[in-house]
Amino acid sequence: MDFFVTILHFFQKGGFMMYPIAIVLALSIAIAIERWLFLSRVERENAQLWREAFPLLAKGDIVTVEQMASGGESAVARIFQAGAAQAKVDPHRNEVETATEEALMEVLPAVEKRTHYLATFSNMSTLLGLLGTVIGLIGAFAALGNADPTEKADLLSRGISEAMNCTAFGLMVAIPTLIVHAWLQAKTTELVDSLEAACAKFVSAAARK
Repeated sequence: MDFFVTILHFFQKGGFMMYPIAIVLALSIAIAIERWLFLSRVERENAQLWREAFPLLAKGDIVTVEQMASGGESAVARIFQAGAAQAKVDPHRNEVETATEEALMEVLPAVEKRTHYLATFSNMSTLLGLLGTVIGLIGAFAALGNADPTEKADLLSRGISEAMNCTAFGLMVAIPTLIVHAWLQAKTTELVDSLEAACAKFVSAAARK
């Protein structure tokens, strides 16, 4: 209970700019959770189909791979469907490769969207914290003009302390957000690389020179 009281007291002392930073924090948490759940689900679905399709592709059994991917909504399934459909019409390598790449380009926006917002929110929280500190310091120095000389030191130290809370909160939001962004970006890149590998493997198995 004392911990929450301390947090509330810290928040209240930071001034009104603490609220925009709190909004940025809430948005960052929401996006991070949504992206983590989405990427984990896509990765799980792709891995399941890839484990079953890989030995079939190694044997050149495109028909079975197409049957497995038929009706699937995963990224790998859509790539296999597009490649198999093109291989029936024109199995030349360039045509099959183009078909799989087009399917890949269709699924990439869903994989990559919103993650970049976390880097923006990290910068925003830092800047909002600095802005809150500057505003707080301006208010503190303005209050010194009408203060009693014996109280000026106390007012100044109290005003600076309160203003620095805003910077501290901004950095407390920015640093974890930046770390989560880097982690999710690495996870996204790994997923994209696996999809590109699936495209190349399918083209090698299904296409003719």
